[in-house]
Amino acid sequence: MRTVGGRRLIRSGRGPWLRLVLLAACFLAGLFLGQVLSARVSADTAGELTEYLNGYFSLTSPPELTAKTVVSALVVYFRYPLLAFLLGFASVGAALLPAVSAAYGFFLSFSVCCFTAAFGHDGVLLALAVFGLRCLITLPCYFAVAVPALEKSVALAAMSLEKSGRPAPPTYGKAWWLRLGAVCVVLAAGVLTELLVSPRLLDWVLNMIFR
Repeated sequence: MRTVGGRRLIRSGRGPWLRLVLLAACFLAGLFLGQVLSARVSADTAGELTEYLNGYFSLTSPPELTAKTVVSALVVYFRYPLLAFLLGFASVGAALLPAVSAAYGFFLSFSVCCFTAAFGHDGVLLALAVFGLRCLITLPCYFAVAVPALEKSVALAAMSLEKSGRPAPPTYGKAWWLRLGAVCVVLAAGVLTELLVSPRLLDWVLNMIFR
């Protein structure tokens, strides 16, 4: 069946892979930009960052489990996947989802580079302790939601742009909601692990670095 514009990508068997490649490319571009900008941080700023991180990570015990830490972990794990899911209901998501992917990569890369700039080779181990488990869980969940969300948002954008032969609106069927449920379960498990395991792992790494 011949299609027009965005619908050709949506209905193509290669569509999901092309959308995944697009979002992954934007994420990698964000990673690269974060590395470039972090390298341009002034010497004074880098020194202040080192002093701050040394003071923060020289704590003798992991932080206590409080409502604040739980909410913080929920925000960190759910923010990008949930944002991608919501953008699947708006035509503007066709432009914002690549931008969100780039921002995700940028802030992750910038944070990791700050650790390595402050602690050298030890910063790599420290960054793995802080971001490793989080990225292992949130990145697949983000792309699992963002790829179909991009399809929906492109379909919505095609509806508003095409004057003749108006395409049918996208449907949000059972698979859409089951995917969200599965992602939420995985993210919730990640939050639980983050709260119970990561502080002890981080404490072990800190003991290796500071003692």
